[in-house]
Amino acid sequence: MRRFKSQCQLALLLALAATLLACSGTPTYNATTFPYQIDQAALDAHPIKTVVIAHVNLGGPSRNYLDKEAPRIDGRIASYLKENGFKVLPQRQFEQYWNIAERAYGNPVDPTTGKVNRKTFALIMHQVRDEMSEAAELDAIIFTDLVEFEVAFSGGLKHVARWDGVTRTPTMQGPGDGVSTEFDWNMLAAVASLQVSIYNMELQPVFSSRGGLDATEAIDSRSSSGRYIRRRNILENESNIDEGIRLAFYPFIPTDDWPGNP
Repeated sequence: MRRFKSQCQLALLLALAATLLACSGTPTYNATTFPYQIDQAALDAHPIKTVVIAHVNLGGPSRNYLDKEAPRIDGRIASYLKENGFKVLPQRQFEQYWNIAERAYGNPVDPTTGKVNRKTFALIMHQVRDEMSEAAELDAIIFTDLVEFEVAFSGGLKHVARWDGVTRTPTMQGPGDGVSTEFDWNMLAAVASLQVSIYNMELQPVFSSRGGLDATEAIDSRSSSGRYIRRRNILENESNIDEGIRLAFYPFIPTDDWPGNP
């Protein structure tokens, strides 16, 4: 009987270990994954192999402190695309043709309001597309906007915020190392995401999605009442950036750690 009992215990332990191993390879479901849009028929008809990353936003301009980080993040995006078999043309080619077209049609972004003049933007894009098509073989233009909005960190035992498929914990900034028991966890904190939009050479949208990056605000440890302040180092965690890039490009580029529904 004792031997049979030991065998049963061993079988249970092995089953539990197998279950834990299976679970460890499965990403935790996150209901905040962005509802991506993809034109699979257009991609099947004209596969995308060569791309260029635009140095401008498709939407309004990013905040100044995010815009400073854009070249670094675009560099990581270019590396991710190359790792997945895409040829990435130098961004300076797009920027060169954009500047020429902008001198002809004017700045599409109103510097006082930040609003984009869509007619001017379209005129510039058509000229840039034509110039780039003559200069090199190109299949698509990728826009990589850094967008910011606000979310709350949950007030449970684990204070986390979830947005655009990611889960992040708050960081502290200042000389202290603790959070007041009176801290209002319903208070909103600024966070950033990567918004990806891909246009083919007919300037038709074939893919768009968004992936969360990181919080751009931290808890101010110097405040007795509790508040959020802008982080000194914005988007410094490369692992978080890479996760956001993978989420923003799914399913245009498949990934095993997609936390949403297939």
